[in-house]
Amino acid sequence: MPDRREFIRNLLLGSVGTFAVICNCQYASSQTRRKNSNTPLVEIPQRWWKPLPNNRLQCFICPLNCVLSNGQVCGCNTRLNVNGRLMTMAYGNPCIISLDPIEKLPLHHFLPGSQTMSIATAGCNLRCLYCQNWQQSQVRPDQLRNYNLPPAEAVKKAKEHGIRVIAYTYTEPVVFWEYAMDISERAKSEGLKNVVATALFMNREPVREWCKVTDAFAVALKGFDDEFYRKVVGAPLKPVLDAIVTVKSEGVWLELVTLIVPTLNDNMKQIRDMCLWVRRNLGAQVPLHFGRFVPEYKLRNLPRTPVQTLEQCRDIALDVGLQFVYLFNVAPHDANHTYCPKCKTAVIRRLGFKLTSNDLQRGICPKCKTRIPGIWQL
Repeated sequence: MPDRREFIRNLLLGSVGTFAVICNCQYASSQTRRKNSNTPLVEIPQRWWKPLPNNRLQCFICPLNCVLSNGQVCGCNTRLNVNGRLMTMAYGNPCIISLDPIEKLPLHHFLPGSQTMSIATAGCNLRCLYCQNWQQSQVRPDQLRNYNLPPAEAVKKAKEHGIRVIAYTYTEPVVFWEYAMDISERAKSEGLKNVVATALFMNREPVREWCKVTDAFAVALKGFDDEFYRKVVGAPLKPVLDAIVTVKSEGVWLELVTLIVPTLNDNMKQIRDMCLWVRRNLGAQVPLHFGRFVPEYKLRNLPRTPVQTLEQCRDIALDVGLQFVYLFNVAPHDANHTYCPKCKTAVIRRLGFKLTSNDLQRGICPKCKTRIPGIWQL
């Protein structure tokens, strides 16, 4: 297995070149092309959008349900109306390609210790004030330098380097859903796994379709207050909750992550309410990760989350009956590990995102023989 630097170097020296043109679509006018004239435009089949009179259209991939006049770009910064047809600027042109531990998504109950080929394009359909990747997520693809990585090439490169998991992460995969779907279908047909890190602000029917080719979701449930979601995240909360329940109902492996932002979503009553909702709607065995906020983007005035606050959140989650509760962006810490809910043995140990030991025997605790939920083998 190559290290990260070797992987990226080999990837770029091969048939995947930086800043290359994927397609010169005849519909790309000066109105839709901006800084990067090589930005691809790929037509989106009429499935999650509908035409409207006067060359207008409406997109239904996410709850923004954008209505676009000719030349306008969706709130996600990737889809646009070109003469009454919905096109995407986020197809085959990732701005991020990386080799990462699967624990970084975070996924702690899915093939621990695996490396992922992580892919992201520019754009996001949310406006989080504390976004850690705002330089990529809050701009359009035509405002960045991008790689040329068509779906077939992505799968080919992953296999050539012995990588069995492709991750769609860093920005918001909802905005490059068509690209992620095409990679995922090809990867699945060739025996690879697909995992998604997402805020899942998405309509339920496209979520169901996504579930057919996805093996695991790490969903950012950013808080449990609609006012917080609208003011800090830029969207209502309910569609996210509905989408999370949809993933669970489809039987796809699911883990949740909540970044705790001081003064904004660290109300312990709301944390308790959120944990109770998780237990009642998703079950006690869905892993929940509480993350430490690092000052970034428009919230650089706030401090890092105190570790004690994260520990309080974890104690509440365990108290309401959740069985697998983790802390991330804090290491070393005992809450990096996976514990058997019956005998409390640490069956998987981690140092931050690094796996240090895995004592599970085909998903079973070696001490008391309790089965630990998760996907433990390819």
